[in-house]
Amino acid sequence: MTARRRALAALAGTLAVAVLAAPPARADAIRTQEWALDSLRVQDAWRTTKGAGITVAVLDTGVDETHPDLRGRVLPGKDLVGFGAEPGERAWARHGTAMAGIIAGRGHGDGDADGVVGVAPQARILPVRVILEDGDPARSRARGARGSALADGIRWAADHGADVINLSLGDDSDTAHPEPREDAAVQYALRKGAVVVASAGNGGENGDHVSYPAAYPGVIAVAAVDRYGNRAPFSTRRWYATVSAPGVDVVIADPDRRYYEGWGTSAAAAFVSGTAALLKAARPGLTAAQVRRVLTATAKDAPDGGRSDDLGAGLIDPAAALARARALPADPPPPPAPRYFAGGPHGPRPTASAFRLTPPALGAGAAGVLLLAAAGVLWRRRRS
Repeated sequence: MTARRRALAALAGTLAVAVLAAPPARADAIRTQEWALDSLRVQDAWRTTKGAGITVAVLDTGVDETHPDLRGRVLPGKDLVGFGAEPGERAWARHGTAMAGIIAGRGHGDGDADGVVGVAPQARILPVRVILEDGDPARSRARGARGSALADGIRWAADHGADVINLSLGDDSDTAHPEPREDAAVQYALRKGAVVVASAGNGGENGDHVSYPAAYPGVIAVAAVDRYGNRAPFSTRRWYATVSAPGVDVVIADPDRRYYEGWGTSAAAAFVSGTAALLKAARPGLTAAQVRRVLTATAKDAPDGGRSDDLGAGLIDPAAALARARALPADPPPPPAPRYFAGGPHGPRPTASAFRLTPPALGAGAAGVLLLAAAGVLWRRRRS
């Protein structure tokens, strides 16, 4: 087993839950505690779009498609782990469901007035299971897991219509290093037109180790801030930080139908993926590079000099990003197709080698570390 495989087996996740003894809050009070939506001015952004028509792939521990806040939003997905907890068990899809809710939660109840609402509530979620939950008893068997799950998952998502790929995971262990198969998979997704977003890492108090996939070229790496815009102490400080987003006391949905307050750059990445979905809905022709430029150009509270390892270009501003994207010049028309190949009917005939396609490189490596910790139940819905 490689050093990376050992690290991944030992660090499969950090999702922790502590249930408070306090009386449960009303379901509609959940909305009032979603401070992140107010901080990001999503109500202003929704005047333009809520993400309709956009697919966001959530590469994670799975997504509970039966959760009332996600009803009708979850597409058929893919399980690249192949063992461990199953739907209905406590260790199934907790982290992935939390991320999906931040991205595309739509609430529930009368007029969808209760529960978690995401940044892009009309976007679709494409779940791809590439890692196990921290509490999954099968973690002890992780040494036999496919090391290529993350790379394969990125490619599968890109091939199945993902406009945005959310990677709220990573390896920031002492032995973390780039994996060629993962890097190649990210580049493949970018070439297919997908925006790839990843959490910067939770190593801010433990050495600020580089985290992958956040450090791969072309990835929008997201640092975490609190409600006052300050960098969260746990948020990794590295050169690859692109922007920042809320990552402290974030309201998250859980398959147990309770709501928790969580922290982590996982949540921050999900907020950026939701924002990328809004941008792609408003301007479907935007490339991943254009989405990145729009997000950085419109970020709030920019650090001195325009960026920093702590915060990237600053806190994302979905409404301002949408305004900038809509003001971009119209997509140029495609160039006219040539009538003839290789100089026309009297020119030299193309050889077979001129049209040979090189198969994309395959990648290696395994899924990474969950980057979300949760504490504090906010509300529990009575089960029927």
